[in-house]
Amino acid sequence: MTSNGKKIVVIGGGVAGMTAALEAAETGYDVVLVEKEAYLGGRAARMHRYFPKMCPPTCGMEINFKRLRSNPRVTIYTLAKVIRVTGQAGDYEVTIQKKPRRVKDNAVISAEILEKLTSERDNDFNMGMNKTKALYYPHPMAFPAQYVLDAEALSKEDRTYLETECANAVDFNAEPEEIAVKAGAIVIATGWRPYDARKIENLGFGRCANVITNVMMERLASPEGPTGGKLVRPSDGKEIKRVAFAQCAGSRDEKHLPYCSAVCCMGSLKQARYVLEQSPEASVTIFYIDIRTISRHEKFYYELMEDKRVTFVKGKAAQVTENPATGDPIVELEDAVAGKKKKETFDLVVLAAGMEPNTAAEKIPCEGIVYDEYGFVVREEGAKGIFAAGCAQRPVDVARAARQATGAALKAIQCM
Repeated sequence: MTSNGKKIVVIGGGVAGMTAALEAAETGYDVVLVEKEAYLGGRAARMHRYFPKMCPPTCGMEINFKRLRSNPRVTIYTLAKVIRVTGQAGDYEVTIQKKPRRVKDNAVISAEILEKLTSERDNDFNMGMNKTKALYYPHPMAFPAQYVLDAEALSKEDRTYLETECANAVDFNAEPEEIAVKAGAIVIATGWRPYDARKIENLGFGRCANVITNVMMERLASPEGPTGGKLVRPSDGKEIKRVAFAQCAGSRDEKHLPYCSAVCCMGSLKQARYVLEQSPEASVTIFYIDIRTISRHEKFYYELMEDKRVTFVKGKAAQVTENPATGDPIVELEDAVAGKKKKETFDLVVLAAGMEPNTAAEKIPCEGIVYDEYGFVVREEGAKGIFAAGCAQRPVDVARAARQATGAALKAIQCM
């Protein structure tokens, strides 16, 4: 169906990007899928579980990976980004810059090799809460299933070892490459990132050791996370018994993100269940402005409201400080219902950090794309033949991202 040689380029390999690529490819169109990380899956791959079914990312993600493996119409570039777009709808030229993995295709990396390496790097998949070797596998369900070598993190000794003993597996001479693609349409599915909680100075992130963000909580709860799934405090490894969730950390705030990030309430309700499942005697307090759960997700909320171990307090956390002797975070706020100020001590505070589009910091290098004041791509405006899906367009959950991606694929097909 694409006899003119032009392809559909999808920027971003998360749920929205994979969905758009697969829907177009399975209809008969050639697709190029571009992902900046070393693996596909986006933010969803870092979740411990999805709501409302509370199933892990493998529940659904592996189906997309299987579809990608079996579809020759999809060309995947990881560790890659689009650096230039020229042309017009139906006739774009997209230039992609691809960084080298420095690990040869199909190379076998033995446990013996990894044991001999001492160089480490921050594990960005686990939000920097632990380390990996400089030669690392991104995460257990990574797709493509390939190792990556962070040459900049290597010591001289480790580099010498790899150059002499593992020349058949690594390639230090690999250089970044540029790839030009003729495209009829482009789908932007670049996803989101958590708002930088360090900017919310009053909530103590970065200053109080036991104040973390919601995305960090997902990794703590995961069996592949930095603690093997055990929910403990970062400061001392103590099991958590009293946990507070501070909603709208950076969202609905004119000083930070004025809009609602859509999924934060459901995320905290889900994470409260993580705590109670692991420690049935624990208690959870949720400080909120409004609890926003959409359609069938209301049931998810009501079930927690009936749990006596969970307390909902209407009032936004105003200040989080730390007891210097114990490391316990202290939350101060005004209870809007009781009409009085409160100060409570917890083992751990989880900030429901807002959702910010990746395009807020890094725009797609193409003239004519219209962004709103927050960096979201404005739907149906600007360059024709370029369509946004998922959180590049507005804050959405996984299900809505997939539906939007299908719509974007259909629009892209019409440009072909």
